[in-house]
Formats: sequence, structure tokens, C-alpha cells
Amino acid sequence: MLDHLIRGATVVDGTGAPAHVADVGIRGGRIAVIAAPGSVEEPARTAENAEGFVLAPGFVDPHTHYDAQLFWDPYATPSLNHGVTTVAGGNCGFTLAPLHPDRPEDADYTRRMMSKVEGMSLVALEEGAPWNWHSFGEYLDALEGRIAVNAGFMVGHCTLRRHVMGEAAVGGQPTESQMARMVQLLHDAMDAGAWGLSTTQSSTHSDGDGQPVASRHATPAELIALSRAVGEHEGTQLEAIVAGCLDQFTDDEIDLLVDMTTAAGRPLNWNVLTIDAAVPERVPRQLAASERARQAGGRIVALTMPILTPMNMSLGTFCALNLIPGWGDILDLPVSSRIEKLRDQDVRAEMLRRADSKEAGVFRRLANFERYVIGDTYSDANEGLSGRVVRDIAAERGQDPFHCLVEICAADRLRTVLWPMPADNDPASWELRQRTWQHEDVMLGGSDAGAHLDRMCGAPYTTRFIGDCLRGRELVPLEQAVKMLTDDPAQLFGLRERGRIAEGFHADLVLFDPERIAAGPATLVHDLPGDSPRLDSKAIGVVSVRVNGVEVIRDDQVTGAVPGTVLRSGRDTRTVATN
Repeated sequence: MLDHLIRGATVVDGTGAPAHVADVGIRGGRIAVIAAPGSVEEPARTAENAEGFVLAPGFVDPHTHYDAQLFWDPYATPSLNHGVTTVAGGNCGFTLAPLHPDRPEDADYTRRMMSKVEGMSLVALEEGAPWNWHSFGEYLDALEGRIAVNAGFMVGHCTLRRHVMGEAAVGGQPTESQMARMVQLLHDAMDAGAWGLSTTQSSTHSDGDGQPVASRHATPAELIALSRAVGEHEGTQLEAIVAGCLDQFTDDEIDLLVDMTTAAGRPLNWNVLTIDAAVPERVPRQLAASERARQAGGRIVALTMPILTPMNMSLGTFCALNLIPGWGDILDLPVSSRIEKLRDQDVRAEMLRRADSKEAGVFRRLANFERYVIGDTYSDANEGLSGRVVRDIAAERGQDPFHCLVEICAADRLRTVLWPMPADNDPASWELRQRTWQHEDVMLGGSDAGAHLDRMCGAPYTTRFIGDCLRGRELVPLEQAVKMLTDDPAQLFGLRERGRIAEGFHADLVLFDPERIAAGPATLVHDLPGDSPRLDSKAIGVVSVRVNGVEVIRDDQVTGAVPGTVLRSGRDTRTVATN
């Protein structure tokens, strides 16, 4: 007997093949039958009529930071609401394990680092997770049987370094014996099911003490040694971030990434390829790394987002503005001193000069203050400004845009929420994205779901992209869009029997209304442990989401079921060839 029968759905199977109408039967967590409408004779415990709806494989998000959130939110919201049934975590060199059993202070260091570098609520990290593990395997075991999504995790280089080197991980170099222990610790993590190694060399990544995170102190030799270890395990990967990911790679960075993928014999993915027609040289420069890797027998895959994800800013709390060269020195001052400096015309002029310099890289886009929209305000002086564009307010006041913005924020003691309007929303940029998506080493992803929760909400990129393909720009047909969100990432990670609607595959499925599918606007909610805030977005037109055959979402509401699996390398992933 079938557990469930979906009748008359328009099946988009994830392979890119034309859509077709079929009945799909589920048994034992897998797709048991795909047949012409009305031809399934086997009885089913439950059934539903899906005429007019699209049935697609569950979406796979290749870059998330749900490592902690899954403990207090087993549904990985809002990703699950938007059809994501499999998430890849442990990215950017940051994981919650392994933790040294004799140094309980390492857990506190890790929480403060995650709070700083990934914008996670420190209170939520402290109160929402049990922190009852030491080894990476114990961390995975702590999640097993209690999550609604399928989740796989890289092991973070920063945590490996901290475990072996203690405080010397920041600023120090491992001895020969410490390097051997780091490699062994990585082997142990992959034996337990880690998907591979993630690391960062990005200049934007600092720990809770404001120091460069541990992996930024690693030499190329250390990274190559760890990469070789990854290549000794089935179904593993590399994920790496370097400073040039934000704008354009240096020659040395390309050499490092190529050496890592070839040493491991495994694909390496990086995050995130920013596509902007105003900087036409960026895409070919970034994809030069992929071309070099293929020539050397490796593979480097760039993740890029198919939507524009708005991120709010503030002069009062840490955000991307702090990452503009020279700006952190001002924005890290106490509030009163910060306001005094920001009101100094010479200081503002120097800040704008630094923001427009080549060294600012992709952050140059943030300094176009006339295009900022005022969000939440907190003083009588700013009443009526929410939703207005700084350009218009500045013109009324006879001020330059940055000065105007500073005065608005100063009236709120710098609590004002600011929304920069994207500069790359022009037709030429969308045409460039469409062309870039066709490259064999470009893949959709980079949501950062689970991180920067009060600043951005990238998780709904799946429904927003599908809706745009059906009723918006229509840059790719539906069948191709679904493949880009399902089979493509499943193939990169070597997921076994996931990413497609095929008989025998796991029944990870999303059923949606093609006339309605979309994502609602990002809204601030206070539902994290400790009443901490985050941005959320409603899924529109998603009828049902199933994980391993069990319904977990119905009409944007969680059902309470937790059928997800902790996906472990080798058992749940196969090795993906690099050539």
C-alpha cells in the first residue's frame, strides 16, 4: 500500500526535461511510482488532488549557517517554508564542533565568534543550543532524529585550529605535531560524516575579540595538507572563502584555490559571485579560477544568487558598512563619540574617499547614500521619514546625502534602520546574470540562511526565483529553473537519490501553485531564544513540502513532523569527479 498519492500534478522532475502531468505515489519515504493520471491501482492511505499545481523535487540550498538554529528551530525556517528540503551547513570555516574537552572556554569563544562573524544572536547561541558535544560526530548525533530538513555539514577550519592550538590558533603557526593532529581531527570528523573542509581567508572575517579568525593565519601549505586529507574520504567537498570573493581574485588566490581542489581531487565551491554590469570585468576574472582549475584537473564552482537580497544597514550596530576600509575605526567608537565624528565634515569626506577607493572592492556600492531608504526610526524628529529615499530628504534640507543620513541617524542615537536600494537592478545586469548562469561552473546559492538574521533574509531565494521565472523577467524556463535549484546542487555534492523526482529516489518534494508562488516581504519578528529579532518572509503559493515522504509544511505552516536526516559523507553522498 502507498503511504500517499499525489494525483494529477504537473511534474517538473529536476532533470530539465519537459513538464508532464502524472500521479506520484510515495511509500517508505521514497517515490514508489510515477504513472499516467488515473493509472495507479495500488491503494493509498492518503491522497490529494494536485491538478493545476507543480510538483518539483525539494530545493537544495548549498550555502547556509543553520548549524546552531536547528537546535531551537528544527524546521530551518524560513528555508523549509520556501521548499528547501536539504541544507548544506558548516560553511566559511565556522562550525560548532569539534570542541576541546578540557577547555570549556572554547565553546564561549566559538559562540562569540559566530555572533560577530555571522551576525547570530549571542543570547540565542547561549540559550538555544545544548553545547553537549566535543567531537564532530557527537555534534551530528545531537541533531539526529530531531530535524525536519535533511542537513549535511562541512567541518570548519577555524574550529580545527582552535581545538589543536588553543589561543595560539589566532596569530600562530602549528608545529609539525600540531599539524598532524589537525589533519587527524579532520579525518575523524569525516569518518563521522562531515562533508569535507570549509575555510576562510577573507579580510572581513574577525572573531569576537576583533582579531582575524584562526584560519586567516593558515599558510598555503596548511590548507593543502588539509585538502589532501579531504581527498581520502568518499563523498567529500571543499568550500573556501578568500578576500577576492567579494570583488576580484588576485593571482595568488587563484593559485591557492586551484592547488586546493587538485590536492583533494574534489570540487571546491566559493561564495558569492556578484554580477553587476557596471563592473563587466568581474565575472570573467572570477571564472578564470574555474577555467584554471579544469586545466589542472580540479573544479571550482562559483555560487551566485538569482535574486537581489536586500540587506539593511545601521550606523549603530555592526554591519557591512564597518567593512569599508577605515570605517570600522569610526563606527566602533562609543555612540556619543561616533556621532561627534560623523558630524565632522572632514571626517565624512575622508570616509567617502575611502569608500570610493579600489580597496573598498564590492563595498563601494554601499556608499551611494542618496539611494538609501529610511526604515524604522525612533525619535520625534524623524517622524514621517520611514519609507522615504534619502535623495529626496537631502534635497529638501539642502544637504549632501551622507550628511543628511548622518543627521537622521543621530536624531535616533544611531538606531535608524537603513535600506540601500540595489544599484545592479538594471536590465544589463539581469542579462549578464542570465548569461553567467549558463556557465558549467556557476551554481545558484549563497543565501547565508541562518546567519545575519536581523540584517538580511536570503532564504526565500527559491520561491522568489521561481516566481520571477514564471511571471516576472522569465530569464529561464520553469524546467531549467527547477533543475538549477535541485539537481545541480545535488550533483555537485554527490547526494545519493536526491534532487530529482524519479522512482526509488527519496521523496523530498515541493508542491506549489505556479500562478502564485512567490516570497513575501522581509519583516522583523522576535522569535529567537531570548526574544532576539530576525527577518522572516512568508512563502506564497507553496501548498506542501515533504521531506523523506513526510509532510512538513502545509500552506506555509509547519506540521510538527521531524523526518529529516543528518546527511553523512560516504553513506549519503558519493564522490564527485573533478574531471
